[in-house]
Amino acid sequence: MTIDIVDTLKLAHEKKKRTVVMDTRKMHAWVHYYPNPGDHDELHCHPGDQTFMCLEGQCTMHFPDGGKAVLNPSMVALIRGGSFYKLENSGPGPLILMGTRTGPSSENKHIDYATGEDLRGKRPPRQARAQAET
Repeated sequence: MTIDIVDTLKLAHEKKKRTVVMDTRKMHAWVHYYPNPGDHDELHCHPGDQTFMCLEGQCTMHFPDGGKAVLNPSMVALIRGGSFYKLENSGPGPLILMGTRTGPSSENKHIDYATGEDLRGKRPPRQARAQAET
């Protein structure tokens, strides 16, 4: 079959973590799950262009210059490759985002803002980092 269909909200609520939804040689897609208000990742970038669509909750995107943008359900953002950002759950409940990015997942890089280092495969999952911070 030449089409894949995924119920992204159902998948996010079942897995409760970042989960790859689709992965081809030209693009990949995933869902982010931030369970608690205030949950966030660190300031980082990726080389490929990407989109984020807010499926549930509210996301505040933070940028190095102090700017920010808010995504509510049904809103989508385009982040050009090399642009640094941080995602934060700014709503009262879980945040679910669907992201898409050019290229296969295996070729992705996760560049830390502070060090410029590719952190892919070098950092624990977000939930483990959040538990370590408490």
